[in-house]
Amino acid sequence: MSFQSRTPLFIVLALLLAALPAAVAAPASAGGTDAVGATIPINGMEMYVETVGEGEPLVLLHGFTRSCRAFDPFVEALAARYRLIIPDLRGHGGSTNPGGTFTMQQSARDVLALLDHLGVERCQGIGISAGAVTLLHVATAHPERVEAMVLVGSGSRYPDHCREQLAQLSARTYSEAEMDRLRAIHRHGDEQIRALLRQLGELAGVEGDLAFTPEDLSAITARALLVHGDRDYCFPVPMVAEMYAAIPEAYLWVVPYGGHVPIYGSWAGPFTETVLAFLGGAWR
Repeated sequence: MSFQSRTPLFIVLALLLAALPAAVAAPASAGGTDAVGATIPINGMEMYVETVGEGEPLVLLHGFTRSCRAFDPFVEALAARYRLIIPDLRGHGGSTNPGGTFTMQQSARDVLALLDHLGVERCQGIGISAGAVTLLHVATAHPERVEAMVLVGSGSRYPDHCREQLAQLSARTYSEAEMDRLRAIHRHGDEQIRALLRQLGELAGVEGDLAFTPEDLSAITARALLVHGDRDYCFPVPMVAEMYAAIPEAYLWVVPYGGHVPIYGSWAGPFTETVLAFLGGAWR
């Protein structure tokens, strides 16, 4: 029996809610730096995005049910070397989602539209979970737009156990404390949060939204660092090893006893140092 199939739902929930702030974060406050926040009309919705730092563009994409605040522990170090572009994905944080649905393919189109709006032709990126899959869609559909990317907690398809757990998480009743943690980062009220939780259960049912073949991945020209916990509740390590083998210039970091997003707490420092070395080309 795999670890994933016996992971209690309360642990999965803790992973999804990890690192959410205990109080409402003010806009344009990324990691305590002087970030600039703006809301931009993109693809029929309003996208909130923060920018900070100077240098080559580095796009940071958070995971599902989270926001740009997910990167606060890393912003100061990253902004010392890069111009950070940190959006709230469709329907998350300060961004709206008039259509009421979420796919990672649409998220990739939103990110490309944002880059076009900002005049960024080519970038590097860091993606967490759904943000990592968003980056995969960008890098497979438009390889010329991504120079290098760090994918945290990514996968190429949904295993059956992951589909089941996402559906159960979407349907469960959330405590007031859990809702308060979500209210702290999603700025459009409980209706927005309820929509996100519903969409969480729908994610795995969207045909083709997460269905990367080795041939798809072989089209990626970006350098890719795959960061993965060996206790990831959704995507097993053998799947990520297949991705590592398929992407032409890939590196794999399996974090021991790491969950779905093994980059916080004691791992925040090593993650930041590793990412800066990788993005800076130290391994080439």
